[in-house]
Amino acid sequence: MSPVEATFAMVETRYNGPEMTARKLIILLLSAALILTLFLTRTRSLKDSIDIEDEVTPAREQYLYISPFDSLFRLYADSVCDWKMLAAIAYVESKFDTAAASHMGAQGLMQIMPATYRHTLAKMGVTDTMAQNVELDIRVAVRYMDELSGLFSFINKEERINYILGSYNGGSNHVFDAMRIARKRGVNRFNWNSLTPILASLSEPEVYNDSVCKFGPFDATESLQYVRRVKRKYNEYRSLELTFRAAEKLMDNCKE
Repeated sequence: MSPVEATFAMVETRYNGPEMTARKLIILLLSAALILTLFLTRTRSLKDSIDIEDEVTPAREQYLYISPFDSLFRLYADSVCDWKMLAAIAYVESKFDTAAASHMGAQGLMQIMPATYRHTLAKMGVTDTMAQNVELDIRVAVRYMDELSGLFSFINKEERINYILGSYNGGSNHVFDAMRIARKRGVNRFNWNSLTPILASLSEPEVYNDSVCKFGPFDATESLQYVRRVKRKYNEYRSLELTFRAAEKLMDNCKE
């Protein structure tokens, strides 16, 4: 066969595989775009976390990967906070560092104060109150948040998480002080945004000297920032999961 004949033979060759319809092409392009977005966003979200020695293999990548402790977060998550909220708390508290220790004495992945840790362990029936490991840290955090949820059970669930997070960081006593002052002033104490200015003023003598304020002065700056940071990180993780699921669904559609 001459070069010219070979060229014509190639031109006349026809593709006999499955038809690539416009719909399938669009789905493939969208899938690629979503997968790229997920990869770039996930890479950015993990930059500040600790280095993870073991690489994520394709076999493990069956669900959204946030931290080395995802399986424990998923195992112990409950109706008060889902696994992504636990991951957000751990990130803000310790950057997923199990050896972290704060200037106030909080320790571990979930940064719970030793007294609170031992008290909660006792309620859980763990007799060795000096025991501490990652799994126990998460279990104690979940149990403690459940107790805080019970304290604020009269607040609707959407708003309640703010009160739980604020109390997790700064203690429920000061949150209740702010709520008593809010009620006295006619401010909606069941709305976190309404309560925030009063919490922020608990360091002022004219506020903490009020007879309804039972636990003295409190600088709420860190606690208020903490609530915002955890919720922002949680919303980031939620967006990542939605993108991940959307990409999975598009890829499944391509197989049809």
